[in-house]
Amino acid sequence: MDQTGLWKKLLPGFIPLFVFILVDEIWGTLPGIVVAIATGVVQLIWTARKEKRFDSFVLFDTLLLTGLGVVSILLENDLFFKLKPVFIGFIFVAILGVSAFTPVDIVGRMTRRFMGGVEFNPAQLQEMRRNLRLFFWIMLLHTLLVLYAARFLSKEAWAFISGGLLYILFGVLFLYQLVKTRIRNRKLAAEEWLPLVNEEGAITGKAPRSVIHNGSCLLHPVVHLHVITPQHTLLLQKRPLSKAIQPGKWDTAVGGHISAGEDLETALKRETDEESGLKDFSARFLTKYHWQYEVENELVYVFVSHDYKGVGVQSEEVDELRFWTKQEMENNLG
Repeated sequence: MDQTGLWKKLLPGFIPLFVFILVDEIWGTLPGIVVAIATGVVQLIWTARKEKRFDSFVLFDTLLLTGLGVVSILLENDLFFKLKPVFIGFIFVAILGVSAFTPVDIVGRMTRRFMGGVEFNPAQLQEMRRNLRLFFWIMLLHTLLVLYAARFLSKEAWAFISGGLLYILFGVLFLYQLVKTRIRNRKLAAEEWLPLVNEEGAITGKAPRSVIHNGSCLLHPVVHLHVITPQHTLLLQKRPLSKAIQPGKWDTAVGGHISAGEDLETALKRETDEESGLKDFSARFLTKYHWQYEVENELVYVFVSHDYKGVGVQSEEVDELRFWTKQEMENNLG
């Protein structure tokens, strides 16, 4: 669940407050409190039966509404009741602030509880933290506005700021996130998608290449081919300076990603043809291992071949191809 989804679950907790505002305008404070409390109880029963969960936020909101409403009636002062959304707002601001700006992720724990212990990858956690910071500033601004309205503005202005304005703010934010997501998805749809795997190599999902290479550390499979001649020389490729990862470095003769829906053999043949020009070759699987770099997290499938005729640079993906002896590698690449 993303942060927008979490707020969609939490915002209904404010319904008792809106019910009070409506009833209070028509019949007065006491009927407003009674109807609002009844609304909260109905919500608790509804979520318990339909969603099989106990909505602690609705309970908290209803109890706080009750307490402040009673105090307001006894003291004949609306200020106590008007401060209720301020108390709730500052509680949310504190939770969001701790989650967004410290290592203690309270919202993340709440989200995992709602989703049955689901875990998020680093890219998702990074996006969630960005959203949390945005929510923090919006909630802080709204809470301060409610505080100001409770003290200096009319009851009608307070009612709008404490209720409708919050939904308007999050409605605008939701639309912004929706448009942003759709634009991003259109861009990602044109990209190459790569499979995601676990340590054993079982496919767990897929992601665009740009997401995999943005520091998300999503584990994905790649193929490497070592080409060795009968004279025991090893073919290496020099990576172009334009490469984002290891530019200008000597690397495995063939190395590349497996595309989504592609098997190992197909990926090996495609990458070998694209990077070295070898077409008719036989290869033997050696092993697989886990390799992690600053922006890469790969499950590497290693193959070896003794076929080398027809080797040559085929594209801008490779700057140079060269056979190296063991001594040359020790002297120049060690």
